[in-house]
Amino acid sequence: MNRSPYITDAPTVSTIMFKVLLALVPGIAAYVWIYGGGILVSLTLATLTALTAEAVLLKIRQRPVKPYLMDMSAVVTAWLLALALPPLAPWWLVIVGTFFAIVIAKQLYGGLGYNPFNPAMVGYAVLLISFPLIMTKWPAPLLLAEHPLSFMDQLNFIFAQALPTDIKVDAITSATPLDYLKTQLMLKHEVASITQAPIFGVLGAKGGELVTGAYLLGGLYLLQQRIISWHLPTVFLAALAAISFAFYAIDPSHFANPLFHLMSGASMLCAFFIITDPVSGPTTPKGKIYFAAGVGVLTYLIRVYGGYPDGVAFAVLLMNMCVPLIDALTQPRVFGHQ
Repeated sequence: MNRSPYITDAPTVSTIMFKVLLALVPGIAAYVWIYGGGILVSLTLATLTALTAEAVLLKIRQRPVKPYLMDMSAVVTAWLLALALPPLAPWWLVIVGTFFAIVIAKQLYGGLGYNPFNPAMVGYAVLLISFPLIMTKWPAPLLLAEHPLSFMDQLNFIFAQALPTDIKVDAITSATPLDYLKTQLMLKHEVASITQAPIFGVLGAKGGELVTGAYLLGGLYLLQQRIISWHLPTVFLAALAAISFAFYAIDPSHFANPLFHLMSGASMLCAFFIITDPVSGPTTPKGKIYFAAGVGVLTYLIRVYGGYPDGVAFAVLLMNMCVPLIDALTQPRVFGHQ
């Protein structure tokens, strides 16, 4: 007679995290193609900082170091944070954000499985509030840049903020489409004329659409591997599309269409890699639906009415606060009990 448990060969944490990292590779490749190799420096700095900080905190807490480092959860946090930062962010900014994400948002709460907030989004929010000017200095895509930088030029800029003598910072940076759209709308321009600017592509940022599509490809891989369930990404994207369509239908001259919001900013990264964090998110199927819908609506409202061009980080953190209540109210009925 067969005996429980009937679920065998459940994937380990390290296997799950490895597949998440693998799913991010297409997005990173597209990132390098569009913006250059500077993002690889940020990923390396974030990874080294995350592993070092985690090892030191584990030693202080008298926990075994190797098993926790080998689960690669710290590397996933590092990569997500690095991909959310400007590709030419100064080296110290990457280190500060990653240190805060690992030490404050993760280890001081007890480590993996105990953190109530998404560590990468905590690190990002801290940097955005503390260094708003630096966090808005995004480089123009290489195909739009007046003076495209070589990898060595990007390396010098990241570590020394130095550029070739004939190039100024303004020549290599530009506003993101979300930021540019918000600024121009405040100047009473209409969406149709705003989106004629060179930084806009067919659906979102010129070149950035490729990065967004690569994140979508990686997300579909995670769904196929059953690393994540359909609830969170599907409902988040549906909620973001629904609320943006409602506003667009009311006044298309002042509100962008749903496809623009889906293909801009961190929408796809959030849908498949950020809100799917199993620790800081809800555990029940119905709870995941409520959580994802809340993140989608808040992301749009912050983008349109808030003080930041992209509201993903703050939307996720606000909904993280609601997770205990969501889980408590959405527990499935126990069979055999009314």
